[in-house]
Amino acid sequence: MSRRPAAVLAALALAGAALLTACGPAGHPASGAADSSQVQDMQHKLDAADSAASQADSDAAADDN
Repeated sequence: MSRRPAAVLAALALAGAALLTACGPAGHPASGAADSSQVQDMQHKLDAADSAASQADSDAAADDN
């Protein structure tokens, strides 16, 4: 069960990184509005974080059995 907290932390780190890459140094959007490639990139990062968390949950469940 020790993998689950690590997976949650990893998912949060990836989501945070996705949000930070969309912002400039002052925390404001770099170009005023995110273009579609930035939105797609952020969505891919969030999907990857979700997938990693799901896989970690699955692994933890298998380890418990």
